[in-house]
Amino acid sequence: QVQLVESGGGLVQAGGSLRLSCAASGRTFSRYAMGWFRQAPGKEREFVAAITWSGGSTYYADSVKGRFTISRDNAKNTVYLQMSSLKPEDTAVYYCAADALGIGGTGSHVYNYWGQGTQVTVSS
Repeated sequence: QVQLVESGGGLVQAGGSLRLSCAASGRTFSRYAMGWFRQAPGKEREFVAAITWSGGSTYYADSVKGRFTISRDNAKNTVYLQMSSLKPEDTAVYYCAADALGIGGTGSHVYNYWGQGTQVTVSS
């Protein structure tokens, strides 16, 4: 079992920055691909970013490309999402997810474990 705990959400003005963290339990974190998803009120959960187990490859939704950066520190069992140039449309609950097979990607169905989410609100 893997437990994921997100932190770092909050209220920020448009154009500002936030860094989300996702701390994972367990000794096999370094084998997992990790992803970030978000869900805005009344909308379906959508892919934001993903990173392979080694950190060698990253993937981004077109809507956040160039503004968000996903990274990981396997020594700390933590994955990060650095968000810059935030827009009101980035407002959502952000979830991190882990794929035990280490592949990850953009589809939520491949992820085995999910955190409880952290709220990000961007004011205009």
